[in-house]
Amino acid sequence: MTSVPKKTLIAAAVLALLVFAYVYFSRPVALVATATSGTALKQVPGSVTVLAEFEMDLKSEVGGRIIQSILDPGSIVKEGQVLAQLDTGDLELEIEGIRVKYEAEKQRISVGSAVLLELQTAREQLEEFERLTRSGNRSEAELTRERRRVRAIEQRLELEEVNNRQLIDGYENTLRVKQRQLEKMTIIAPFDGVISEVGAARPGDLIGPNWPLAKLISASRTVEAKISEENFADLRINQRARVRFLPYGAELFDANIVKILPTSDPETQRYIVHLDVKIEPERLVPGITGEVTIVVGERHADANIPRRALFGNNVYVVNNGRVELRQVEVGYTSLTTVEILSGLAEGDQVIIDELDLFRDGARVRPRLVEAR
Repeated sequence: MTSVPKKTLIAAAVLALLVFAYVYFSRPVALVATATSGTALKQVPGSVTVLAEFEMDLKSEVGGRIIQSILDPGSIVKEGQVLAQLDTGDLELEIEGIRVKYEAEKQRISVGSAVLLELQTAREQLEEFERLTRSGNRSEAELTRERRRVRAIEQRLELEEVNNRQLIDGYENTLRVKQRQLEKMTIIAPFDGVISEVGAARPGDLIGPNWPLAKLISASRTVEAKISEENFADLRINQRARVRFLPYGAELFDANIVKILPTSDPETQRYIVHLDVKIEPERLVPGITGEVTIVVGERHADANIPRRALFGNNVYVVNNGRVELRQVEVGYTSLTTVEILSGLAEGDQVIIDELDLFRDGARVRPRLVEAR
């Protein structure tokens, strides 16, 4: 029997290895991730907008000439701070004139009433008439007339007292009205905030009642999230969320739901919730937008895979270098992962990229990547 030369065997082995390597490396590369057990999250997405909690058109209730103002766009103001002052000179003179008359009337009343003296004299005379009538020196008719005279004087006194009270009350009320008007000529900040716009608010400007001076935006902020109708039923107070604001790139902020509004936005038909976001207040600039994911469910899962591996209810599994089309039952879904209830087991490798390039039964070279 003729033996095969050793060199021939080596050459055949090298050729076979080269053929295997060619066949293997000519297979397309499939990026795969491993199905893992762990926590499955059900999340719903939404859009967010930062709003000033409230804003107000700052107006003067009374007219006048501005003599002092610190209103300036961008200025930060505190509740109770004086923002503008109107000229109060004319009103103060008017108040002083009313006060002088008021004091004079009080002094006149304190001196005493001439009618009261007349009444005292009339009552003394009535007592004398009653004594004379009992002794027979005056008739009953004369006594009746005297009693009527006393009653008439009493009524005059009562009317005078009513008029005096009305006069004093009128002065006091007028002084209160004028004092209130005086207070309104000092415009103060009703809450902490920032001046965003300024109208006629410079010293020397003459304004009328309800004249818009500036727009004041509150320092407090509301982060408003809008959620689609199909996801609204799962929302609850205090559910966890993650927020990303467009100006801050990929940075994520923890949040939770603090308010759920009962009606939808009439324009978008989306429901509105308010979020408490763990972020520095100065970074919540009114008008910035972003996106949110809210955790509405959480449980243990036997198999979680990246969401991008799923198409319809199917995945591609790589088993011994061959692609296998697998139908699966989907459970909880988050933005990045999907819970698989059946059809996959922990440790199975699924294709996660360029799914349209692969077919059931095709041979591939799996390359494991970390699931994200």
